[in-house]
Amino acid sequence: MTDRITVFDTTLRDGEQAAGTRLGAKEKLEIARQLVKLNVDVIEAGFPQSSPEDFRAVQQIAAEIRGPVICGLTRTVVEDIDTCARALAGADRFRIHTGMGVSDIHIAGKFSKEKYGKTMEEKRARILEMCVRAVRHAKRYTPDVEFYAEDAARAEPAYLIQILEGVIDAGATVVNIPDTTGYAVPEQFGSLIQTIRDSVPNINRAVISVHCHNDLGLAVANTLAAVKAGARQVEGTINGIGERAGNAALEEIVMGLRTRKDFFQVETTIETREFYRTSRIVADLLNMSIPPNKAVVGENAFSHSSGIHVDGVLKMRETYEIMKPEEVGFHTSSVILTARTGRHGLKHRLEELGHPLSPTELETVYRRFLQVADKKQRVFDQDLIAIVRNEVRSVTARYAIEYVHAASGNGLNQLSVAAGGMYKEGAQNG
Repeated sequence: MTDRITVFDTTLRDGEQAAGTRLGAKEKLEIARQLVKLNVDVIEAGFPQSSPEDFRAVQQIAAEIRGPVICGLTRTVVEDIDTCARALAGADRFRIHTGMGVSDIHIAGKFSKEKYGKTMEEKRARILEMCVRAVRHAKRYTPDVEFYAEDAARAEPAYLIQILEGVIDAGATVVNIPDTTGYAVPEQFGSLIQTIRDSVPNINRAVISVHCHNDLGLAVANTLAAVKAGARQVEGTINGIGERAGNAALEEIVMGLRTRKDFFQVETTIETREFYRTSRIVADLLNMSIPPNKAVVGENAFSHSSGIHVDGVLKMRETYEIMKPEEVGFHTSSVILTARTGRHGLKHRLEELGHPLSPTELETVYRRFLQVADKKQRVFDQDLIAIVRNEVRSVTARYAIEYVHAASGNGLNQLSVAAGGMYKEGAQNG
């Protein structure tokens, strides 16, 4: 038996918070349309109260996009929740995502004023009251309310359990356990999810979600550990973009669950063949490059150059590929020709280019190939064709260039045009 994992995309909200990036309503709508093709379950379209532009973006997405649940973020502030509900009103199905910081660090930093209480215990009681009130208020607009316990990974477990029990009683249908600062490690985070499952009395009335950041490079690993421990919603962004070092990359989470279904025993409904296209659209609209070695969607993700690897992949793809490139939207694997490629890889590529060679010819070409490869990081198809022609397929030239002259400029300096031809000052008609 396998459980289904809900995929919650926050590219348009948390992803857009990456430093130096900004998406307008038009760009958000374009990405949202692609997320429909990707078949995500929930699109967090933005934070409507944050700006008029974000309100318009959420409103347009809610009005046009059909299929996924459309979600908006709020603080535990009545005005935020009212504004979010207005922005989402046009959606077939919408979710209000509200919450606040619950770790002692957040409480001490954000709620230092005495109006929230003089002692930590008083402040905690006040925050619990605010969280419950916010969920109840959001519940007036929609049956689908998600509560985020910000910085849950660093919160005092007993207080976190108390918060979760209170908001579930108030009507929260999803409880989000964020590793807001990327502080957790997989064993700890998985254990936290297990503790929540074992200790929150009414947890069976809500879905446990996880939202991990990548400050230590562990966002995907923490997310997968949480799934193994019982989380049934995962939150992340395309290409892992987001605050600071970013969020958990959805393409990596989904392909991790799919590739290791034998271990996780869960599945998603994501159309994985749309990952490559989605990745490129997001990168283009945010003007962010994708590292070539990026897992799943980087240009080198299915490229091979080492001779041993090339030989193995050409004989049997599974020797060095745990996913098929077509599964995530690539056309096929590729062999990158370098000095390490080896004879087998070179022979295969030459045959693809229409140049089958005898063993003797291949050896001649291979020696010249190594000389070129030592001078270049990569040998391209045009290089191979030139090597073949020069070394084993001499071609009799039909034409020979005897003289070449080129001139360039940015204007007709000291030239005038007159009827009958072009004249240079002081020169006769030519």
